[in-house]
Amino acid sequence: MKKTILFILLFTTYSIIAQEKITTSKAIINFEASVPFFEEIKAVNSSVLIILEPKTSTFLCTVIMRDFHFKLDLMEEHFNENYIESNRYPKAFFKGKIEKFDLKDIDEVEKEYVIKGRLMIRGKSKEIVVKAMFKKANGGIRITSDFPISTADFDIEIPDRIASKIGKIAKTQLNGVIGGDEQNLLTLK
Repeated sequence: MKKTILFILLFTTYSIIAQEKITTSKAIINFEASVPFFEEIKAVNSSVLIILEPKTSTFLCTVIMRDFHFKLDLMEEHFNENYIESNRYPKAFFKGKIEKFDLKDIDEVEKEYVIKGRLMIRGKSKEIVVKAMFKKANGGIRITSDFPISTADFDIEIPDRIASKIGKIAKTQLNGVIGGDEQNLLTLK
């Protein structure tokens, strides 16, 4: 009995001291840089890591660039070798603060939040502001966010001979459920 009470007290104390992070490594980013009348340039990355720290309203997203998959192998090769230089810059990161975020306010009704943060691609960093929709779903929190990425902001050079066939702004959409059915709660001391 004493051991049980001691265990409960230690667990409770540790839980109060620990800060929770809600994560997923199965979020999806859809990427498109198509222009009308030319070959469709679309890719999907379905192993995106998202970490949400509710107490600090911190939002982190990490992407392995080689995990973007295109319908044509040649597009994927050009994306990794010529434009993103995935060997030199294997990851892209976004870290920001969600304005006016309170985990208690998240319910089944989708709510829009603003996230201000820093996006890093190809070793270049840019302050950005994105809108994101949050709601409870599948026992976790669904996040959806659309944001454009300018090739010029990250020094992505597109050769003149094909510049008219590739959008200068890539449309990017993030979708994922953090926590929930594939719940991952991390604790930090």
